[in-house]
Amino acid sequence: MTEESVILLVEDNESHAILAIRGLSQYHKKPKIVHVSDGESALDYLFGRGEYSRPRSNPRPRLVLLDLRLPKIDGLDVLKEMKSSEDLRVIPVVILTSSMAEPDIVRSYYFNANSYLVKPLDFEEFRKEMLCVANYWLNWNINPL
Repeated sequence: MTEESVILLVEDNESHAILAIRGLSQYHKKPKIVHVSDGESALDYLFGRGEYSRPRSNPRPRLVLLDLRLPKIDGLDVLKEMKSSEDLRVIPVVILTSSMAEPDIVRSYYFNANSYLVKPLDFEEFRKEMLCVANYWLNWNINPL
């Protein structure tokens, strides 16, 4: 893991975002968590546009946690645009959603999601899931970033 690992959390439900941030912040190597609440802001962050145009204060994420149902631009459209970018396609994207619908799962993998997780309803389970996600993607997984 690099000195500062950044996780981009794209989640419009404030309660879900708080639970994810609490779980991720308990990871022993404390990643920087950037939370945006819509697809347009996610793409602006990833492509360094608008308020996110300064790379020093908006470092490239090592992991994106992406909800599917988002305002402005849908999560699958964010995924498609990200994975069609030569520069961004290597960043792992974990779909983190409430949907267990088969079409959502199939479409997510079709558009090159790296993983698909359904948000647990229980806080303790959610916390454990976020710790496992952080440990796997920031510690065990090796990516070309």
